[in-house]
Amino acid sequence: MTDNRLTAGDTAPAFSLQDANGDTVSLSDYAGEKVIIYFYPKAMTPGCTTQACDFRDRLERFTADGYRILGVSPDPVNKLAQFMEKEELNFPMLSDENHAVAEAYGAWGEKKNYGKVYEGLIRSTIVVNEQGTVDVAQYNVRAKGHVDKLRRDLGLAEA
Repeated sequence: MTDNRLTAGDTAPAFSLQDANGDTVSLSDYAGEKVIIYFYPKAMTPGCTTQACDFRDRLERFTADGYRILGVSPDPVNKLAQFMEKEELNFPMLSDENHAVAEAYGAWGEKKNYGKVYEGLIRSTIVVNEQGTVDVAQYNVRAKGHVDKLRRDLGLAEA
């Protein structure tokens, strides 16, 4: 597994994925807009729910600041639909079952858990600017408190 983590100034890899409704969502749909793409390991788990709800609760502020939000996980579309309904999520959740997009964004790789090493999704957040270039790339982020930290890192007022 090569380390293909993105850094500020890189061109964001193009992608098209299905959302929780089965519709295709592409990065190009957001051309000319700032987009926060966050990768999370598994819908309906405690950490991922905390993070998704933090984005949900601050969506209005992010929108007012000119950002769109996309959540990406290896979960199938039907599980994302359940997650969105259960947690009343208000932004697109995208299914990356073969983790090709996560790999392109450097969000898939070696993980360690309880002494075991395996490949999996690395909780990551990539901020893409209006020109399609990476402004911020954060890897191995913590679910709790990440959204507030991201707002501070972007120089945005507290939510």
